Amino acid sequence: SLDLNALSLGEEEALHLGINTGKLRIRIFIIGSIIIASVVSFTGLIGFVGLVIPHIARLLVGPDHRIMLPASAFLGGIFLILCDVLARTVIAPTEIPIGAITAIVGAPLFIYLLRRKNK
Repeated sequence: SLDLNALSLGEEEALHLGINTGKLRIRIFIIGSIIIASVVSFTGLIGFVGLVIPHIARLLVGPDHRIMLPASAFLGGIFLILCDVLARTVIAPTEIPIGAITAIVGAPLFIYLLRRKNK
């Protein structure tokens, strides 16, 4: 996570700090791909969680990856639990797919974050 903090300062700064950014990016890509493939194979498509929650975590706890990564995991779990409760209770006894709920809730949040960043 210290390497990620250095990389968030910019590639040139990370290089000055002695970090092999090419190798780091490849490692992040491979590890991220394995984790994402595992999660999707077990849970199905819940893509907005991975798009929205890290941005919310950054707003809440700051840019330090040592804190932000665990906070993202915790907030993602809480978000999915809330979406699951909604999916099971909105049209009880019928259950709405959780991916639909995450998209309905996540899309407006994601649009808000995109518009906020462009200002």
